[in-house]
Amino acid sequence: MAIIVNLDVMMAKRKMSLNELASKVDITLANLSILKNNKARAVRFTTLEAICRALSCQPGELLEYREDEPDGKQSE
Repeated sequence: MAIIVNLDVMMAKRKMSLNELASKVDITLANLSILKNNKARAVRFTTLEAICRALSCQPGELLEYREDEPDGKQSE
């Protein structure tokens, strides 16, 4: 996947737990965990907006683009 979600990094910077963020964003813990672990295939702008509001950040601080390597592996 070429889009990396750095939600865990931003949560650590803000000292916010997954449970606390899920409550503030009004999203299930399971869905937030899928997003945090880069397993999500899509994210709604309303969800992204709510996460940015709760973490006081910009979308670019949460999302990162990385080129896939020719063999299909992600660059780390």
